[in-house]
Amino acid sequence: MKYVSTRGQAPTVTASQAILNGIAPDGGLYVPEKWPEITLDWSALKTQTYADLATLIFDAFFDDFSVSEIDCIIEKAYGKQWQRDNVVSFHKENNLTYLELFHGPTLAFKDVALQALPHLMTAAAKKQATSDKIIILTATSGDTGTAAMSGFGDVPQTEIVVFYPEEGVSAIQKQQMQTESADNAHVVAITGNFDDAQKAVKTLLADDNLAQDLKAKGLKFSSANSINIGRLVPQIVYYIYAYAQMIKAGEIQAGDDINVVVPTGNFGNVLAAYYASQIGLPVKQFVVASNENNVLTDFFETGIYNRKRDFKVTNAPAMDILVSSNLERLLYFASGQNGDEIQTYMTELLEKGEYVVNADTRANLSKFVAKFATQTQVSDTIKKIADTTNYTIDPHTAVGRYVYEQTGVTGPTLIAATASPYKFAETVLQAFNMATDSGQAALNRLSEVTGTDIPVQIATLFNQPIRHKKLIDSKEILATLQHEIF
Repeated sequence: MKYVSTRGQAPTVTASQAILNGIAPDGGLYVPEKWPEITLDWSALKTQTYADLATLIFDAFFDDFSVSEIDCIIEKAYGKQWQRDNVVSFHKENNLTYLELFHGPTLAFKDVALQALPHLMTAAAKKQATSDKIIILTATSGDTGTAAMSGFGDVPQTEIVVFYPEEGVSAIQKQQMQTESADNAHVVAITGNFDDAQKAVKTLLADDNLAQDLKAKGLKFSSANSINIGRLVPQIVYYIYAYAQMIKAGEIQAGDDINVVVPTGNFGNVLAAYYASQIGLPVKQFVVASNENNVLTDFFETGIYNRKRDFKVTNAPAMDILVSSNLERLLYFASGQNGDEIQTYMTELLEKGEYVVNADTRANLSKFVAKFATQTQVSDTIKKIADTTNYTIDPHTAVGRYVYEQTGVTGPTLIAATASPYKFAETVLQAFNMATDSGQAALNRLSEVTGTDIPVQIATLFNQPIRHKKLIDSKEILATLQHEIF
């Protein structure tokens, strides 16, 4: 397996090199040069554990790692830190199957990949014989930062730096970040939004002169965002596992098409489902669910990507994004792996704030349908599902649930339940028309109302001391790094 840049102007690299680099030197994102050949024997896969399937996928996509290295990574990533023996769990509602991805250390789907990425990265560093300290730059709209620190906290040879928007994250997310205790973790709030942080991080990662300066100091940048292929590939696993378990439960027969509904901002989670389809997952329709920052909805409906719009802080904050980085990876394959075409789009996005996909490329996106939910519709959906099915969902899953109904897709459907409702307790309580408690009081109230236990991962969160209070403008990110790290 070799990896190439979506923009076609960077050298081909191995999996371990792609993971270490994070982003390609030309500013593009690493993608497989060709899809690995994997035999998905569903009769066998339905009896296998999550770790078994993770091993299968990791071996295929990361084939310059040895069998023993992959086994060690899987063992560390998917062990006792999970509240479910097989990492994920399921909830059934008629033709809809909720894929619960939030049973890890920080209660969000990002844990599934970010419990693996630090071990992939440290193994890659050994493989590439680098003794450089790896500085993990992470822009977060709330969940990636906490999951990245949980994964990279106190991992040797690494520093983890998280930038998050001061306004827009939930009280739980902010508390998780500000109380992070790992000695190698640095958490900084910015006065801008997620897009400001992500743009700055991507610029730093692609700065060759800065990379040379860091190299002279024994340092190297990489990323924990889904722009890193090592973050993306582990997310393929849960779609394959879910399909196998749907077969095992008698909900579908092997080979039956399913729909996949994914609430998404940066497009990584739905892209992982697309990658899964390229290696054999039978998908009829990909449903892209957005909040009021509905740039993806407009794109799939018109073929025009236009970020020139007001940025909205919503009640589904992890999706408050106007530049969906991973869409670049989808367009690369939809364009027939045309790096020049992708480079043109990304240049136009940077310089003009928009681009128009050509007709041939757009025709290859026919399996994607996109809709969005307003904040009121998110709240109404949370309440409706709780009232009618006695199941509590978080606001991001509610975006997906609302959009599922609006698209009218039929047949067996998998929906990514991306976060625990406890991570957004205030928003869920508001949807229930209850007084707005905050912090620990909100957790206690949600537990009482739903008859469920507060997850052990955050049961004592608000007893932890605040350690990270820095607030900067997004333009100060490089200066802050220079002051704190190098």
